[in-house]
Amino acid sequence: MKDGHLLIAWHGRTGTSEALATSAAEGAAANGSLLPAADVSPDDLLAAAGYLFVCPENLASMSGEMKEMFDRCYYPVLGKLNGRPFATIIAAGSDGEGAQRQIDRIAKGWRLKRVAEPWIVNTEAQSPEAILAAKTLEPSTLQTAREMGEGLAEGIASGMF
Repeated sequence: MKDGHLLIAWHGRTGTSEALATSAAEGAAANGSLLPAADVSPDDLLAAAGYLFVCPENLASMSGEMKEMFDRCYYPVLGKLNGRPFATIIAAGSDGEGAQRQIDRIAKGWRLKRVAEPWIVNTEAQSPEAILAAKTLEPSTLQTAREMGEGLAEGIASGMF
């Protein structure tokens, strides 16, 4: 991880979160770092100047692997991230608000500053088969993720956030 960059931490199983996070990382280019939530350490969080958290909502909660990242890293960085910018992308089959609320509460505890509106990507997957199926996103959705990554990284690099 490169100091002062945007850390894009993600988890997912069906392709939506990974595609969104990867697109955001493409937009951030050299000013971003993409890491699966399972690989994020407290040192990674401390080295980054801002964050984009990308995960699915599972059963009205953030995914277990994303929660594990927060559980593992929360106390080692508590009081050390104050004021750093963050944003979120939640992949959901219908709502996404439960996962969003959970991340917002954690971000409040870390004293992070939200710099982009919460983005919930609704795949409208409702049946067990649709929920578990691999997802393909529209090019416009991936472009929006690229633009989000680019904007966050540029805002961090320029000192705007």
